[in-house]
Amino acid sequence: MARVSLETDTARRLRDGMARGVLSFPLTSFRADGSLDPDGFRAHVAAQLATAPGAVFPACGTGEFFSLDEDEYRQVVTLAVEEAAGRVPVVAGTGYGWAQAVRFARIAEEAGADALLVLPHYLVAAPQDGLVAQLEQIAARTRLPLIAYQRGQVAFTAASLKRIAAIPTVIGLKDGHSDLDRLQRLTLAAPEGFLFFNGAATAEIQARAYATVGVPAYSSAVHAFAPEIANAFFAALRDGDGGTADELLRAFYVPLVELRDRVPGYAVSLVKAAARLRGRPVGPVRAPLTDPSAADLAALRTLLTTGLDLVGAAL
Repeated sequence: MARVSLETDTARRLRDGMARGVLSFPLTSFRADGSLDPDGFRAHVAAQLATAPGAVFPACGTGEFFSLDEDEYRQVVTLAVEEAAGRVPVVAGTGYGWAQAVRFARIAEEAGADALLVLPHYLVAAPQDGLVAQLEQIAARTRLPLIAYQRGQVAFTAASLKRIAAIPTVIGLKDGHSDLDRLQRLTLAAPEGFLFFNGAATAEIQARAYATVGVPAYSSAVHAFAPEIANAFFAALRDGDGGTADELLRAFYVPLVELRDRVPGYAVSLVKAAARLRGRPVGPVRAPLTDPSAADLAALRTLLTTGLDLVGAAL
């Protein structure tokens, strides 16, 4: 397979989008009985797009990829592509072992996605050769550009980064480890034009630290329920407005992380609950996740009201 230039149309559009705004990871809408709600999802994606994100990443971690069957996945990616209508890149999630990841990759390709985010493989730890081989196997079976996601049991060395960057269609890496020493080594080992993304949980908390090692772009779970806050924080960083950034961190983001850390899975559950508080048709989470308790939901409402007040918006 010939090397795909890191300056492909998709890579250029992603780079431009990353400089312009946060990356949107829409929630997947479910009905009260747990079934997929396509109309709710379409409305949610449309609302996300109206706030000018740099790109849309459907069916990823925040979108409960791990809870979707193949037919639901097809619907989610297709609807995201239809709503985006070419305005921003659509990067669909894929994952599990490479054989299953390829099945999802082919569905995303048929649905019109622009690229794939390769989520960490399932369950087992693996050596560096295996991590590289996982991407090689997927890349050999889809024409879509790939962005590797290191998190959990996936962590690339600088030597492995060079190897995955040599895979013809691998165009970038999303980092969820927040090990800035390792990340700096990876950015230095990467070829010119290779894309890097801050994928830390509640990425705004570490956005300035990531930027110091050459990774200013980040995904924002907050954008899924409060794009006013997410965009205000992004603008503050872009414009060097440290006062506004610090105020949002102290009054909103840090308390949000403290609330998020109370219960496993709240990184998704709280986001969905906050979206519901704002009238978004996203529905509940699917097991094994659980919706927030009444006490935590009340705390979330108070925190969300505070954050919106800071940026001149209302619940």
